[in-house]
Order: sequence, then structure tokens, then C-alpha cells
Amino acid sequence: MSRTERGTPPRAATRGTWRLAAGLMGPAFVASIAYVDPGNVAANLTAGARYGYLLVWVLVIANAMAMLIQYQSAKLGIVTGRTLPELLSQRLSPGGRRLFWLQAEVVALATDLAEVVGGAIALQLLFRVPLPIGAVIVGAVSLGILAIQDHRTQQRFELAIIGLLTVITIGFLAGLVVSPPSPAGVAAGLVPHFEGPDTLLLAASMLGATVMPHAIYVHSALSRDRHRADPHTHVPATALARLLHGTRLDVLLALGVAGVVNVGMLLLAASTLGGKGGTDTIEGAHAAIADALGPLVGTVFAVGLLASGLASSAVGSYAGATIMDGLLQRRIPVVLRRTITLVPSALLLSLGVDPTLSLVVSQVVLSFGIPFALVPLIRLTSERRLVGAFVSSPVLKAASWASAGLVIALNLALLWLTFVPMA
Repeated sequence: MSRTERGTPPRAATRGTWRLAAGLMGPAFVASIAYVDPGNVAANLTAGARYGYLLVWVLVIANAMAMLIQYQSAKLGIVTGRTLPELLSQRLSPGGRRLFWLQAEVVALATDLAEVVGGAIALQLLFRVPLPIGAVIVGAVSLGILAIQDHRTQQRFELAIIGLLTVITIGFLAGLVVSPPSPAGVAAGLVPHFEGPDTLLLAASMLGATVMPHAIYVHSALSRDRHRADPHTHVPATALARLLHGTRLDVLLALGVAGVVNVGMLLLAASTLGGKGGTDTIEGAHAAIADALGPLVGTVFAVGLLASGLASSAVGSYAGATIMDGLLQRRIPVVLRRTITLVPSALLLSLGVDPTLSLVVSQVVLSFGIPFALVPLIRLTSERRLVGAFVSSPVLKAASWASAGLVIALNLALLWLTFVPMA
């Protein structure tokens, strides 16, 4: 008998459904931080400043893919009670596990590079802190954020990250209020096309910044830890269905916010920075934004960048620990891991490497790491023996494989254009 047949008003039933869904939200918001990290800022500002609205379509497609992929990852963790790295570890030989972990660790280091460098740039813009010292500060603060995360206090960690996401959203979208984009330009940018090899490189960078490999790994752990405190306890199918319903809303809302922020950054660059010299770096873009829209907007943008670096650095470190624990069954202290992963970023900044270029290149590295996370995820969520009645539908499976195919094709084209001499 339905709730209405038992006398519960439909409106009350709807409120109860939304309250239940709201109580299940949180893990996707943590994972979504990976989609608004400083690497996104560099890639999106560069694309908008150089090519205007040309690559808006890349962000729209990438965000749709991100929603699909993150839901699959969360579902895997909830239904199986195990993380994606743990499931991969069970299916790989000892040598295969180490090789898989090695490529995943390279991806994690590229992720950390983007996050720490972006936060250091923000500290320099706001307080004139030297970049290497800023990198150390970002690492230390992100460690403090990580300190409140464990399976007993995950909701506090989620609330802290959601608070930073709010700051990020305001910081990166405030400029659009002062400098709205061209509707005709946005419409033209929704038509898929490229304009030479450089736009393909930027597209790969934007895709790598939007569909993040470490977010695919970590979302399965976040959802498992939040919804299944004891992964060995049997959960009825009806309870799993309710969890997955709330998870779908969690993913749609969190990734929807991240998608709006990403598109907003490109639109701001296209409407404000197009045709101005030196705006294809974060520092140059910040200066141009402050000059065109006022110092207040420039400061808000820098604060958003700082929040992005701090939040994404904490989430990235958590993802790296999840990958190592799942694939190698080894845990190292968070302080030690944070210190080790901080070294490459601080070293690059000390050597004077262009920070914005390092951010864009790091996103290309991430793009090449996507298939290693995405293909196993699709295969595992398609195994009825593993996920039972929650196996991916033919439509969902087809969309997932199409997403993987698009990423792989884009990377192959990028390799060809980069290393094969043009005729």
C-alpha cells in the first residue's frame, strides 16, 4: 500500500522524500571540488582569453560525462561496500597492481601540482607571498582540513568542503554580474569545432580538468564510508535503492554547481579578457579582471582561487591515500604523504617554472589518466555478478563507453598533433 493510500498526503510524502535525499547528500560535493580546482581555472581562463566562446561545448560535454561517471563510481562503492581501487586490486596480479598504482600516483602528483600551485598563486595575488612559501602554506592548511576527516566525522569534513565550494562559486562567478557574456557568442560556442592544434591541446586540458581520474577513484570511497560504516554488513536491495536515489540527486546538484562554475570562468574570460595581452596566465587574467571590473571583483576572484586550492588539495591528498590503500593495502601517515606530494610543487615554483603553464600541462597529464580509471569502472558496474540488480542499463553502459571513447580519441589526436610533424 502506498503512503497516499495509508492516508499520508502526497505533499508530505514529497517533503519526506526530499528530507531523506538531503540527508544523503555530501560525498558528491567533496568529489566535485576536483572539478573546480586551480587546474580548471588555468585551462578555462586560457581557453576563454585566447579563443573566446569557441570551446564552451567542451565544458558542457565534459560536465555531462562527469555526472555520469561520478554516479557510477558512487554506486559501485555503495552497492559493493568496496572502493574502486580495492576491487581493482582483487583482479590484478601483484605486478599489475604495482604498475597500475604507479600510473595512478603520477596522476595524483599532477593533481596535487595544480592544486598547490593554484593556491600559491592566490596567496601571492592577495598578500604578495612568494610562490614557494605559498605552496608550503597551502599544504599545511590542507593538512588541517584533512585532520577533521575520518569515517566518524565525515559529515564535518563534507560541510567544510561545501563551505569552501560556496566561496569558490561566488569568487569565480561574481565578475559575470559586472561583465555578462554575449548570448550570440555562447550559442556559437555550443557548436562543436576546433581551430587548429592549440585548441585541441586546450580541449584535452579542459577535459582533464573536468573529468578527473582521482575523483573517480575517491567518490567510491566517500560514498562507501558515508553510507556503509560496515561494508561487510548485508544491506537489503530496497535500502540500496533509496541510497542510490539520494546519490543521484547529490551528484546532479554538486556536479551541476561545478559545471556552472567552469562554464562561468570561460565566459568571464571570453567577455572580459579577449584580445588583451598577457591574459592567458592566472596572474595576467587577475590583473585584467581587476582593471576591467574593479579591484573588488579582482580580490573576490583571488579569494575564490585560494579556496579552490585549499579545498582541492585536501581532497586530492585523501584521494591519493585511497588509491594507495586500495591497490597496495598500505597506509602511510597523512602528514608524510602530504609532505611527499608537496615537494614537486614547491620545487617547480622555486625553479621559476611558469605556474600557469605547469597547471595546463598537469591537466593534460590527467586527461591521459582518465581511461585507466574509467574503463575499469564501466566494466565493474556492468558485472551483474558484482552489483546484482544494480547493473548498468544498456543505455547507461552505451553512454559510458561513448564517454571513454571520446577521451581516448581526443588523447590519441593530441599525441598525433604534438609529436608527428605537420605536413
